[in-house]
Amino acid sequence: MTDQMQHECGVAFVRLLKPLEYYQFKYGSCLYGLEQLHLMMEKERNRGQDGVGAVCVKLGMQPGNEFIARERSIKPSPLDACFKEIYTDINTVGKRTPELLSDPVWMKNKMPFAGEIYLGHLRYGTYGDNSLDAIHPVMRQNNWKTRTLILAGNFNLTNVDTLFNILTDLGQFPTGYSDTVTMLENIGHFLDRENQRLFDAFKKQGYNNAEISQMIADHLSIKEVLAESSKKWDGGYVISGIVGHGDAFFYRDPCGIRPAFYYHDDEVAVVASERPVIQTVFNLDAGQVSEIKPGHAVIVKANGDISEEMVLEPQERRSCSFERIYFSRGSDKDIYKERKLLGKLLLPDILESIHHNLDNAVFSYIPNTAETAFFGMIESADEYLNERKKRLILEAGSTLTPARLDKIMNVHTRMEKVAIKDAKLRTFITQDKSRASMVGHVYDITYDTLRRGVDNLVIIDDSIVRGTTLKLSIIKILDRLGPKKVVFVSSSPQIRYPDCYGIDMARLGDFVAFQAAIELLKESGRTSVINDVYNKCKAQEKLPASQMVNYVKEIYKPFSPKEVSSKIAQMLRTPEIKAEIEIIYQSIENLHQACPNDTGDWYFTGNYPTPGGNKVVSNAFINYIEGKNKRAY
Repeated sequence: MTDQMQHECGVAFVRLLKPLEYYQFKYGSCLYGLEQLHLMMEKERNRGQDGVGAVCVKLGMQPGNEFIARERSIKPSPLDACFKEIYTDINTVGKRTPELLSDPVWMKNKMPFAGEIYLGHLRYGTYGDNSLDAIHPVMRQNNWKTRTLILAGNFNLTNVDTLFNILTDLGQFPTGYSDTVTMLENIGHFLDRENQRLFDAFKKQGYNNAEISQMIADHLSIKEVLAESSKKWDGGYVISGIVGHGDAFFYRDPCGIRPAFYYHDDEVAVVASERPVIQTVFNLDAGQVSEIKPGHAVIVKANGDISEEMVLEPQERRSCSFERIYFSRGSDKDIYKERKLLGKLLLPDILESIHHNLDNAVFSYIPNTAETAFFGMIESADEYLNERKKRLILEAGSTLTPARLDKIMNVHTRMEKVAIKDAKLRTFITQDKSRASMVGHVYDITYDTLRRGVDNLVIIDDSIVRGTTLKLSIIKILDRLGPKKVVFVSSSPQIRYPDCYGIDMARLGDFVAFQAAIELLKESGRTSVINDVYNKCKAQEKLPASQMVNYVKEIYKPFSPKEVSSKIAQMLRTPEIKAEIEIIYQSIENLHQACPNDTGDWYFTGNYPTPGGNKVVSNAFINYIEGKNKRAY
């Protein structure tokens, strides 16, 4: 993705199902769980830039001893910084008395991160500050283990205001106004209620308080707590949590918007945001790793029992297609195939754009995340050329000479690495003038890769969101190569609507497709459409989300996707550019053909999976018209 867009949050969980002595004997380390968590989080580096946190919970500790350890970091390279702190005490012991590192009993009692349950989080914040307090895992502590709650996740809620009011109506006084704090207190409230329900029931049966504490731990219903907590949640989420006594859970929203996968055997239970993470760290085949079903929670009890239970009725599966196009690791077997197919499906439009002249076409990609789609595009081009070669050979028949055959067979798809990203150059300069200057040098070109004035250059990207880097940098540097035409190809459709489920795309005015549609309305004398949409959005501002309509669709309705793409190309081409510029976006139909099981396409179609989406897009349009540069939820 050439535009600056960060990834989503990532979560990783490891639960050891045997005593620490087992792992010391088999793997040579009673820190096996910590080491595996570290590896999993290393494989999920792509999912968090703001901060990193990890927590360890120890089972069976006696009163008076710490049983929870947490470390968080917002330093540069936060994953490295976080684990450097975690290993500080361990490394000190290793230098002085290394034999103690092989003593599981001593380690568990003395080293904070020697335990059985681990939860890690890589944060990319879409809202709020980036203070240490905002880094997951977050905690709600209590002297009763079964009331202590640790929470981390990959989520955004669209109705935090509603949930916040519910908490205050209950008499609570939340110390923050964010979906993280709201979720923590929301689940915490129902965890308290479940504790009280069990306490009252066992008290009536004559048990004393000490006995009741253990009985609550044995009978606590995590499913019931989650079901009561999440009845009114609107958003996309994977919520991971640990209760102080050792119960743990991973809970996925009913539409399956955000991803989560798990595996367990007789040694470990593990959960991660992406399947290849588990496969790589635990050396598994894809079929051994299961996806958490929408509306379900994987629950690992303190005694080691593992189950996947339905918490809320699953809705139509609307898992995020952007995960497939861009966010998730391309090493997943299904995602790899899907990205290649996305590239292949674009070739007919590309051929039309260059008048089927592959002899004078050079193919490339920007950035590296588009490489897999590039492979698919090239495969399709090769197939097209092979058909052409076959036809020419058959047409020549008996007149075919060796020289003519060589000429036919030597035609191939031309590929070049025409642009190289300067990884060291930062583009987050605060002053606009400095930023524009810096962005112009983010990429370098490979000179003399094209025949000036002859070759058309086809460049594939996984998405074109804002167009800023294209306009300020890439188009200008590619024009130096002297192409006759540059065709920018996006393996995703036009991004037209804001996201509100965990990706930082919340302002309509940021999207070049939206800007293009607005310009087309103005140029065609249809500014009344803009006013009508604004009035309709304002009229429903006070309605419940369930009654709201996405009227922003009317902004795009008068124009075909091709008309919007043509306008985008015109907007991105500055006067000094000599080459012709064309932009081709993936079609919605092709997207669903390539990613049939992940139909969440609200960024492209405006068809949101939850009512809160319509509320967010309506608010985003009002903010755009009123000049308010803020998030719409």
